[in-house]
Amino acid sequence: MNIFQELQERDLIAQTTNEEKIKEILQNEKTYFYVGFEPTADSLHVGHFVQLMIASRLQKAGHIPIILFGGATALIGDPSGKTDMRKMLSSKQIEHNIECFKKQASRFIDFSEGKAILVNNADWLLDLNYIKFLREIGVHFSINRMLAAECYKQRLEKGLTFFELNYMIMQSYDFLVLNRKYNCKLELGGDDQWSNILGGIDLIRRCDQKEVFGLTFKLLTTGEGKKMGKTEKGALWLDKEKTSVYDFYQYWRNINDSDVIKCMKMLTYIPIAEIKEYEIRTKEEINFVKEILAYEITKLVHGENDANKARETAKQIFSGNGDSNMPTEFIGKENFIDNKIDIVSLLVNTSLAPSKKEARRLIEQGGITLNGEKVSDFNYEIKIDDFSSDVVIKKGKKIYKKILLS
Repeated sequence: MNIFQELQERDLIAQTTNEEKIKEILQNEKTYFYVGFEPTADSLHVGHFVQLMIASRLQKAGHIPIILFGGATALIGDPSGKTDMRKMLSSKQIEHNIECFKKQASRFIDFSEGKAILVNNADWLLDLNYIKFLREIGVHFSINRMLAAECYKQRLEKGLTFFELNYMIMQSYDFLVLNRKYNCKLELGGDDQWSNILGGIDLIRRCDQKEVFGLTFKLLTTGEGKKMGKTEKGALWLDKEKTSVYDFYQYWRNINDSDVIKCMKMLTYIPIAEIKEYEIRTKEEINFVKEILAYEITKLVHGENDANKARETAKQIFSGNGDSNMPTEFIGKENFIDNKIDIVSLLVNTSLAPSKKEARRLIEQGGITLNGEKVSDFNYEIKIDDFSSDVVIKKGKKIYKKILLS
């Protein structure tokens, strides 16, 4: 099976600029392709994981990925899919984030010599002469066409700044630079990047009279069309310090039944033939298939050892036993008054509830258990001395945490 066919069978492809030509290139050439990441946080999240998996698949098929970090474009921020302007980051923050991204990306991409290239668009964007750039590059962009693009439409309602309007031009210029330097012929991205990718293709055609190509992939969404990877704490991060391995495993273990096979196709290396067998088994053994999915994704992101621990912890917890691998949360002694803390404050301070109102709702509905006993009193207090032995809180049916004093 060629790589394009595999991407199709895994239901990953959203749009292509020239499907037949892209098929031909991927089947008959060893080609450079690029995918970009904006370093707006100090960890990649599950949305980035989709792009890294696709880049990894193409690399395994013999092609050479160029992983671009937006050291310059992150100073502006991509307006795609945003109703407000992104928070501005300092250069120092961006540099730190890029270093974190590099370490995480190396789990999926082989960066040994000749296998892949890492680039930072700050290397060519930060020192541009503005007037020269406008004359040579800006002249090729129609404001009318740009404003018709989906990535700008949402922002027009609240006000699109000239600052953000530059983003498409800069990303398009990235493609031009990479094409000239590496003969990069293909840009990949999520389907929300379609307009930006078209901008780069058109710019190369106008400047150098060369044909290049774009391919976008379906975004990771639920059956209801909502983006996956959102938790009570925010994004589902690939950094275990931001999202514990156990929480990461449990996210996939608890996804909607209707999303299991789709995620198995998009986010694992399980062969399509095997996935079809799991698809048949979902009717009778959905939890078994979910465990396979959660384990395979966790193994890819965190390694086999951590995946084994997360799976074993889940099994022990749900059989009524805990162990040292149970997710833990720390609470400082400064949160105690007269060496005591009420259950509502404990839930909020350990991120088990986002607010005191939500904590009370959980207690009222019988959703909180402390060391095996259901809590029904909002004013129930836990003493500092109680932490000399295990303090384990269960929220709902599936979330357990051991609380420790810091």
